[in-house]
Amino acid sequence: MPTRTDVPELNASLRLRVVFDDGVRLGPGKADLLGLIAEHGSIAAAGRAMKMSYKRAWMLVEEMNTAFQNPLVESSRGGSQGGGAHLTATGQEVLTAYRGMEQRLTEAASKELTFLTGLRVDVSGGK
Repeated sequence: MPTRTDVPELNASLRLRVVFDDGVRLGPGKADLLGLIAEHGSIAAAGRAMKMSYKRAWMLVEEMNTAFQNPLVESSRGGSQGGGAHLTATGQEVLTAYRGMEQRLTEAASKELTFLTGLRVDVSGGK
């Protein structure tokens, strides 16, 4: 049985998933996608950064756009001017609210996360 001194540094984090009463979900994957769209200016590039197909990224964007009163992402087709995508003001507000909740929950649970991490053993086999 490994002792506490045999265990490498372990960390823990919370993963927030907002589930609305109609079944719509907003979780870490969609938040990351929004953040990467803001960073890259492209749904395709954001999807690639997440190792996700363009079709899947586009589907998630459409899902988010229809779930809120206003679209979260606006896109323009390619062509001679090039395409692109950006967060709308609502999209930025949703992402900011989500990241704020994540941060406040992690801070509020830091004592418990530290406690739980202290009880863990490394089950990865050193991987």
